Amino acid sequence: MSVAIKISVNEGLYLKEPQNSTLGKKILKLSIILIDKNGFEDFTFKKLAEEIHSTEASIYRYFKNKHILLLYLFNWYWEWVNYLIIFNTKNVSAPSIKLKIILHSFLHAQKENPSTEFINESALHNIVISEGGKAYHTKMVDDENSKGFFSSYISLVNYVSKIIKEINPTFKYPNALASNLFEMSNNQVYFARHIPSLNEISKKGEDVSEVEKILNYFTEILLEKRQK
Repeated sequence: MSVAIKISVNEGLYLKEPQNSTLGKKILKLSIILIDKNGFEDFTFKKLAEEIHSTEASIYRYFKNKHILLLYLFNWYWEWVNYLIIFNTKNVSAPSIKLKIILHSFLHAQKENPSTEFINESALHNIVISEGGKAYHTKMVDDENSKGFFSSYISLVNYVSKIIKEINPTFKYPNALASNLFEMSNNQVYFARHIPSLNEISKKGEDVSEVEKILNYFTEILLEKRQK
């Protein structure tokens, strides 16, 4: 699906909006490629500056540090998934079908959208899977949360929670299930690719589709309305 959209990101996550300039878009594009290739720990503004043929100072005009840049990328991704879910479920009325579409959207958000050529959705999806906890498992998380840096993720979870409550109004933990579905989708793909003994996915290249089956299996069991 090729859709021309502009993803809005919390203003506190940048000093200058990178999506509004050629250099900014290059910073986003090359940072995704570098982090996906070498990992976040190895990533530095110095290495990024070499890739974009500019200076570290030019990058610091957009982002305070590399952690904030990572949060920017994650926010872009969360907003992108939000968009995909709303777009893919807009003509669907049955909540159970909506949830299946949502789970599919979680795992297939890596399909590239040519209209955003400065964002490689596939590589960004890999980063969310491999570097996920580094966005909010930090000492600054409470302060960052108070600034709304995770509002896109919260909005995503709340939307899924609403669908869960439509399926089973008596289910006590819709927010917990919604957030765990998202985290599980990433963790199980990661395990399948790197620590396969932690799940039952053994065939290479089938990790995403197999994880989708796992998520559907668990949600159907948890949300089943049992007759007393």
